[in-house]
Amino acid sequence: MIKADLINKIAKEMSISKQEAETGVNLFFQTIKEAIMNGEEIELRGFGSFRFRQRGARSGRNPRTGEPVQVPTKKVLYFKPSKLLKNLIIK
Repeated sequence: MIKADLINKIAKEMSISKQEAETGVNLFFQTIKEAIMNGEEIELRGFGSFRFRQRGARSGRNPRTGEPVQVPTKKVLYFKPSKLLKNLIIK
């Protein structure tokens, strides 16, 4: 499913115009993006949550030269599905 399919489904199910559905979908995604940019964790009950994990510093290798390189600590965003969603997928 792509964004256009989501907009069409919402418009059909709610009996609203595609423009109104698109505005709602865009607002939803914009709100999620802003929360992530502010470092907030997002929890959507029954669906899952977006959280940050801290990856520690480690040593790696430059793929071109094979030289050892220090990879710094970084924050990584990940999605954790809810138990309900997991159970629907695993069936």
